[in-house]
Amino acid sequence: MVVSMATGHHSVDAAAIRACVEALRPIVLDLAARQPRPRPERLAGIHNPWGHAAVLATAWPFLDLCEHASIVEAVARLIGPDVVLWDSELHLEAGSYLRFVEDGREGLYWPATPLAGAIVLVTPARPADPAVCLELAAVPGADLDHVRPAEPLYVIRYMPATSLYVRDPHALRNRAAMEAQPLINYTTRPLWLVAGEDRAGNDFVTGFSPAVPRWAGTRTEQT
Repeated sequence: MVVSMATGHHSVDAAAIRACVEALRPIVLDLAARQPRPRPERLAGIHNPWGHAAVLATAWPFLDLCEHASIVEAVARLIGPDVVLWDSELHLEAGSYLRFVEDGREGLYWPATPLAGAIVLVTPARPADPAVCLELAAVPGADLDHVRPAEPLYVIRYMPATSLYVRDPHALRNRAAMEAQPLINYTTRPLWLVAGEDRAGNDFVTGFSPAVPRWAGTRTEQT
């Protein structure tokens, strides 16, 4: 791992995570080549085997990367030893994420109290490039020149386990998220404790089992 002189910015050596990124590459390139392309909202939470994206691509290679020791270590150096993975998002064209950052929206919808965390940026089309780890507070104004707008970008989000993941849909950030991104629901996302201990009483049960299927109408029993 390379530590930048800039506060709140680490790079994860590409060699350490290369096997995981190379496992992602064909999946990502296949998604990028589809016509029509999947809606961006369908690729939110793509690491979640129980999420909506699981019907588009297998989640396990994404989750393997999110849990990789080298990445978790880099995140822990920024936000402390207790680390929760709560979200990841695949952008088939990185330009959409760059615009998201330029608009000041990264962190705006995070349901973490107190608000803190880190993001990791991975370029799946270029496994030889290091992953960049940024503290959330350092994202505005961060140098993202290594990100090529036309190429895919995988964004992974972590929060410290000293923060509470708020699942109340009426909470301010959750309401703002639902208004801005109606097809994304953070309140039911599963959480992974990837390092240390939970210090805030977080709910690690919600989101880990799919909803039970039901008939759309009332079924009449035959006698």
